[in-house]
Amino acid sequence: MLQGTIIRVAGPVVDVQFAAGKLPALQEALTVTAEGTERTMEVTQHVNETTVRCIMLSASEGLGKGMTVQATGHGLTAPVGEATLGRMFDPLGRPIDGKGPVDDVPHWPIHRKAPSFAEQKPATEILETGIKVIDLLAPYAKGGKIGLFGGAGVGMRKSRSAWRNTRTGSARLWMTT
Repeated sequence: MLQGTIIRVAGPVVDVQFAAGKLPALQEALTVTAEGTERTMEVTQHVNETTVRCIMLSASEGLGKGMTVQATGHGLTAPVGEATLGRMFDPLGRPIDGKGPVDDVPHWPIHRKAPSFAEQKPATEILETGIKVIDLLAPYAKGGKIGLFGGAGVGMRKSRSAWRNTRTGSARLWMTT
């Protein structure tokens, strides 16, 4: 396992120095212990032949120059499967909803190749938004993510139950079908 040293901390961005020619891979998870807790960061850039730039996935308070960092040898993973439905997780895949652990489910890498088009299930139904212009000119298929923005007088009144009015009076609709 590779071991490095923190050489710079700038908010959530941390630069870590390793031995020449022995850098962790991009998107690899690194861990550091600070104030008695293990913290995780992810390699986002190879700065030069001895330094990597990382993004912290938890608080960076308490980190400082000279602290020892361990490379995990793998990227971040998240639990998948039926047991994860309706659950809440932190960026590291740990449950944060108080319903107990999810150790008996498979964990997949968060940076993995997307399924091929042949493996995807095509949408066969149209989502009715209740907005005539959208439904007629640019209908949305069920099964995707949609983001619509609008304000007063743009004909969005009919789908009122899905809207959340902001302080300025404009409306937003975020739907996952």
